[in-house]
Amino acid sequence: MTDINNDLASALDFDFSVDEPAASDQAENEQQAQLQQRKQRNLSLFSRIPVTLTLEVASVDISLAELINVNNDSVIELDKLAGEPLDVKVNGILLGKAEVVVLNDKYGLRIIEFNNKELGELTL
Repeated sequence: MTDINNDLASALDFDFSVDEPAASDQAENEQQAQLQQRKQRNLSLFSRIPVTLTLEVASVDISLAELINVNNDSVIELDKLAGEPLDVKVNGILLGKAEVVVLNDKYGLRIIEFNNKELGELTL
């Protein structure tokens, strides 16, 4: 197994067991330090994983017959009101709401609402 595979295996080795209380404050401090180091290692590994961030303006369900009749002059009404916050998604999972801003002649996002999701929910 390569070092990267070992890092990945150890990073994904989540320990859900309940530990017995530490015998002393020193032992508890050492456990906390080891746990913190493990979290840092996991975070370092996860920080290199690419994800797709998407800004969704709105959506609409239309029939295939309506879609076939779409041409250059067609207007399709969407399900959001003008000025309403837009959905920010990570890998298709709703992460929060944002508004569009302009930064150096490019579009950007100002996050105005953030859903505190667990990492596991974002990987589904």
